[in-house]
Amino acid sequence: MFQPTSGSNGGGGGGGGTHSNGVHHEGGGSGGGGVTGRRFRRGGRGKSREHAGGTNSRVYQQPQQEAESPPPPCTDFDVAYFHSYAHLGIHEEMIKDRVRTETYRNAILHHQDRIAGKVVVDVGCGTGILSIFCAQAGAKRVYAVDASDIAVQANEVIKANNLSETIIVLHGRVEDVEIDEKVDVIVSEWMGYMLLYESMLGSVITARDRWLKPGGLMLPSFATLYMAPVSRPDRYSESIDFWRNVYGIDMSSMMPLAKQCAFEEPSVETISGENVLTWPHVVKHVDCSTVTIHELESVSTKFKFESMMRAPFHGFAFWFDVEFGVPPVHSSNNNAASAYVDAPNNHVTETSQRRKRSNPNEALVLSTAPEDPPTHWQQTIIYFYDPIEVEQDQVIEGSLVLSQSKEHARFMNIHLEYASGGRCFVKESVMR
Repeated sequence: MFQPTSGSNGGGGGGGGTHSNGVHHEGGGSGGGGVTGRRFRRGGRGKSREHAGGTNSRVYQQPQQEAESPPPPCTDFDVAYFHSYAHLGIHEEMIKDRVRTETYRNAILHHQDRIAGKVVVDVGCGTGILSIFCAQAGAKRVYAVDASDIAVQANEVIKANNLSETIIVLHGRVEDVEIDEKVDVIVSEWMGYMLLYESMLGSVITARDRWLKPGGLMLPSFATLYMAPVSRPDRYSESIDFWRNVYGIDMSSMMPLAKQCAFEEPSVETISGENVLTWPHVVKHVDCSTVTIHELESVSTKFKFESMMRAPFHGFAFWFDVEFGVPPVHSSNNNAASAYVDAPNNHVTETSQRRKRSNPNEALVLSTAPEDPPTHWQQTIIYFYDPIEVEQDQVIEGSLVLSQSKEHARFMNIHLEYASGGRCFVKESVMR
């Protein structure tokens, strides 16, 4: 049986940083990441940059207001998280992700009838590109909220495009800034690795509860997290089997350490549909109009898969979809969207996958699935220290709990129990 791991201070795979979302200038944040800045959702490890505000800058730095229920305090982790988003490289990676950026633009234009002449909030506006898309779609007013110093640069971009009368940049957390009117639309690119890493959705929920009119539009409107067993022999060979023979030298004694370094924490990397051993399982379906912050503190599911082939089983892969605007038909199954789940146990079938992609009248979908065009999110893999050989039709079952870390709410604790072939295992990790 695997010994549980703590995911202590090790490396962690891939990507970096999430979307910034507003914190006021004197501190405080609503986004994620750790003090060390080791792994932020979008790839950048950049140090924070100080920006000159500029005398003509229309960036409002709003102090925290007195309220009956004061916002949560801004921690040192939050401050470091927002500083990381001042680095341009993170935003460059996001914008260059054409699947991401073009899907958002298409979704905004698709809902132009709900945006034109209306008031919009962009939570975690970054460089302001989504705010500008909304202005181009005819929004009457856009509040672009961001806690990072990138808000100052966003304001310069907005001025350069002659949109200062439409877009108002608020440099602060959504928990702290004030907007003196209700809004019709909330747009945000809040998704992290495994959908929920970095906990930025909590800030979107806060914005929704503070400002969105009843029946207002959330973009994206729905999100679904999936998991499936995978086989990755090449990755295992490159990271582990390499040590068996190094220039003719037996270094196999390094293999236990190599396994810990490579697989202790979740790895963010790109896989293909050929690596996936079964149909995926729905871990969590999120309705952005109704989900609560409390609901996201711990997400649990039970799963049961049947392998479609004989292969070494190296771990579980996770990916997500987000949808822009069309409600799915909910199933009675735990957290599942039955519009996409036609099989028992929250499994997604080939038929439902094809239907999701082929009907132009359905919601626009941004997918990070292995069979779809790659995005900067890639997929997240939880590897085992040693593979399990599975036969065709062999059952793999167990349970998963994803919870916010007590150490830092933007970290994700992962507790995975699984059994196959009469053997039971536990894998624990922290996504930092």
